[in-house]
Amino acid sequence: MLLERRDFLSSLTLASAATLFTGSSLLAATAPKKDKLGIALVGLGYYSTDLLAPALQLTEKCHLAGIVTGTPAKAETWKTKYNIPDKNIYTYQNFDQIANNPDIDIVYVVLPPSMHREFVVRAAKAGKHVFCEKPMAPSVADCEAMISACKSNKVKLAIGYRCQHDPNIQAYMKVAKEQKFGKVKMVNSAAGYIDNRTTHWKQNKALGGGVMGDMGVYALQGARLATGEEPISVIAQASTTRPEIYKEVEETMMFMLDFPSGARAACQTSFGVNMNHLQINYEKGWVKMEPQSGYSGNKGSMSDGTIINFPIKSQQAKQMDEDCLAIMNNTDLIAPGEEGLRDIRVVEAIYKSVKSGQSVKI
Repeated sequence: MLLERRDFLSSLTLASAATLFTGSSLLAATAPKKDKLGIALVGLGYYSTDLLAPALQLTEKCHLAGIVTGTPAKAETWKTKYNIPDKNIYTYQNFDQIANNPDIDIVYVVLPPSMHREFVVRAAKAGKHVFCEKPMAPSVADCEAMISACKSNKVKLAIGYRCQHDPNIQAYMKVAKEQKFGKVKMVNSAAGYIDNRTTHWKQNKALGGGVMGDMGVYALQGARLATGEEPISVIAQASTTRPEIYKEVEETMMFMLDFPSGARAACQTSFGVNMNHLQINYEKGWVKMEPQSGYSGNKGSMSDGTIINFPIKSQQAKQMDEDCLAIMNNTDLIAPGEEGLRDIRVVEAIYKSVKSGQSVKI
């Protein structure tokens, strides 16, 4: 009888232990490792439609698995075009149910900046890794909340800085790191285009509009990546030549950055001027890039005759593949949430400088 009781208790213990590994934990432990991660695009505007979706047809480590949209007609179009099953199509209201969908590993937030925090946090709580378009968010507080949500839910957060995945941009970043021409003395960084739209989020303050949060990030990144440093102070001036369009936000921003090494950067960004160039002057040479932040064709030259020209099929495909590899291998991302936060710290300081008319420490 004693033996029978011991056998029974032993069987009961084993059975109880087995129940701990049922459900999602057992599935996670036994699920085969994926060769391609499933991405759901949140927001089906121009960038998703014309750039990310086509890029996802070129990727090797991920594929378009789902969509999130508030427009039923768009859902039908994408469903047909990309053969997306109904169960992988969500609205903004039922988005949280994505937590129960094993087809989707990553949520790519491609919404106006004012909505980034909400959907990054919701995606993190659903247990999904997150890609978030730039600018990361309208405020430092938003960025910090997004980073915290992803860390507490043990998912990765990558910001869509496609340029940092471009070998042409990496070429001048390497010059700064290796000090090939000595220390950086002066940087001139410009990014802008003529935007005549009147009702886009870029003209709407509540949605996170204004040139500084959009093209301004490219001008800022050019300076930061060229020096390999974080700026310590800024003085800025905002202007608008078309107040009938840019009623609530600035059309143009000019700002001067100071860096710890003594380097300075003069930056310009605008929705009223076409410009896309970077010049870096060092102690013993220079690097010029034009364009410096295009979707393709970024190229440049160095004072020693070196040509920077590395053609790539798709920045966005390279970006998503490399970020997916970092998730698969649990390695560092090229542009994690902290990188987006660094930019927004400077953007906040730029707006403070505009308001005060004085230099602001960062």
